[in-house]
Amino acid sequence: MKKILLLGAGKSATVLIEYLKKKCIVYHWHLTVADNDLQLVESKLKGAQNTTAAAINIHDEEQRKSFIREADTVISMLPASLHFLVAKTCIETGRHLLTASYVDENIRASAPAIKEKGLLFLCEIGLDPGIDHMSAMQLIHRIQNNGAKITSFHSHCGGLVAPESDDNPWHYKISWNPRNIILAGKAGAVYKENGLEATMPYERLFDETRSVEIPGYGAYSWYPNRDSLSYSRLYGLEDAGTFIRTTLRHPDFCYGWKKVVELKLTDEDKRYDTDNLSYLSFFNQHLAAHELADTSSSKQKEMLAYLDLYSDKIIGKGVLASAEIVQHCAEQKLILRAQDHDMIIMMHEIGYEENGDKKKLQSTLVVKGDNNLETAMAKTVGLPLGIAAVMVLNDEIKLRGLQIPVLKEIYEPVLSALREEGIVFQEK
Repeated sequence: MKKILLLGAGKSATVLIEYLKKKCIVYHWHLTVADNDLQLVESKLKGAQNTTAAAINIHDEEQRKSFIREADTVISMLPASLHFLVAKTCIETGRHLLTASYVDENIRASAPAIKEKGLLFLCEIGLDPGIDHMSAMQLIHRIQNNGAKITSFHSHCGGLVAPESDDNPWHYKISWNPRNIILAGKAGAVYKENGLEATMPYERLFDETRSVEIPGYGAYSWYPNRDSLSYSRLYGLEDAGTFIRTTLRHPDFCYGWKKVVELKLTDEDKRYDTDNLSYLSFFNQHLAAHELADTSSSKQKEMLAYLDLYSDKIIGKGVLASAEIVQHCAEQKLILRAQDHDMIIMMHEIGYEENGDKKKLQSTLVVKGDNNLETAMAKTVGLPLGIAAVMVLNDEIKLRGLQIPVLKEIYEPVLSALREEGIVFQEK
């Protein structure tokens, strides 16, 4: 009996767990899901056939090795900073590893050892990164195989709230790691536009006027991701005049977040004792400490008020940085309720020249969640991982070494399986 070990049972793992439960019955495999919260795992496995719920301290080397040694393939849905602990043990024990996270420098440095052991470490096989790589490379290769030259590339992706569940002035609800949402963009961005490399600082990132029209959904604003240039090389588009990977948000979100950044509310350095501190007192202390004035427009004031920043409520969470206080506000107010639907939008815009003619291809994916557990985010992060894991166990992916899904041997079968799950791009 083949065995899968899934480490981590958080929000993004819900649909993945359901998918693997079904596949384990079909193939007579066994699934172990391990997390530091055993109750959480049990609530998701629900005693399903061919499954085991387990508690794990991922920092306990012997415990970690014991779990991984028993598996044929390991999937890590842990925070990205913990993947290398898992990777080291997978190399030691000779086990394949899949993650949805970007390849970090530690794992990259382990590439020779991974290859020498004959293992497959498949990273960046989630949504973004993941589906973005696969769908983009399929389009790029198809266009190039027709003899065309790609001149511009935009790839947009956002985890959003569906219009029917949009009921707050931010036009946003949290469907994934809230800390990443609060700190998004702090490193600024580097990309290529009209033949020139460009950088954009954090303070200029959230411009609500920079937008793209999504068929059937209207205009969404976008901001460039941290490092597009490394992906232009990876995609083989170094010669394209424009190459930008972006994040999508509602224009009002960007308008409000621009003020959050301007007021330095995502600062991680100065700390405040919040035990007897109101949100309004914190806000005033914060402005004074940074020698700032609240110059918010009436709309921005409405948005900040929605996050309770003008409230007399006591925060009561110990000593926190302002970024942590804003995160706490967001987690309280921008929550997905039980029957809310989140939404994923991904769009590739590719400009190219073919037989002397200038052309443009637009490929769009829209996925909605079913509720606040089976979210669009959980579907689009989890299903590529589950599909790839099944293919690895069935020896349908024969590649070895450290890989991300930009090769045809990976993206063609995974995208085909995703279409069967209703994850389908529309082109025009």
